[in-house]
Amino acid sequence: MRIAIVTGAGSGIGKSAALALLKDGYNVGLVGRRKDMLEKTATESGAQDRAMVLPADITKDAEVKQLFAEVKGKWGRLDVLFNNAGIGAPSVPMEDLPIEKFREVVNINLVAMFMCTQEAIRIMKAQTPKGGRIINNGSISAHAPRPMSVAYTSTKHAVTGLTKCISLDGRKDDIVGSQIDIGNALTELAARMAKGVLQADGSIKPEPLMDVKHVGEAVLQMANLPLDVNVQFMTIMATKMPFVGRG
Repeated sequence: MRIAIVTGAGSGIGKSAALALLKDGYNVGLVGRRKDMLEKTATESGAQDRAMVLPADITKDAEVKQLFAEVKGKWGRLDVLFNNAGIGAPSVPMEDLPIEKFREVVNINLVAMFMCTQEAIRIMKAQTPKGGRIINNGSISAHAPRPMSVAYTSTKHAVTGLTKCISLDGRKDDIVGSQIDIGNALTELAARMAKGVLQADGSIKPEPLMDVKHVGEAVLQMANLPLDVNVQFMTIMATKMPFVGRG
């Protein structure tokens, strides 16, 4: 029995990864703020018996501890954590971004990810056989910013540092840190890109998108590797999105 937890599992990339894991036979804890969306993911998978709906606000310490305790209590171990939950901020000039909004993005994209990582490590170190894999959602923004994206880009660069620390500090306990950097997957949040998105030169241009199911399949591929093998960083993107070179 293989056990995974996916944060932000109610929609988009998290839902795609959760469905791929469930289809492959994993037992999956579905984490997110909206219970109804998590239940839809479970139903759509056709594997409700292997899906645990875990509505939670992962910026709250007690709720993070509770959800990991529920998974361990029911299934006894944890093999994979997909740290996927994240938010952006309004596209405004850097000096106009309210500091409260910046803190909100940091709390969800970085602090909450770290809290989930801590709880996963505690389980993975203590279980038999020990070890597991923690996959972080980095994003193309972990490499290059979009215009007026300081909060999101700053946190995603920080996620790369977290991933490297997991890899280094987890070695002795067979805990593997991996990161998937995703560019232009077609989700509800990214759909606007097909109509036009701000470019570095100030123009508005539509951008190519890819089917989000490929992202879920990539997460599954990373999850299924033996613990002595790691995809440290994977970039998966719409081939023709303006990222490589000058676009």
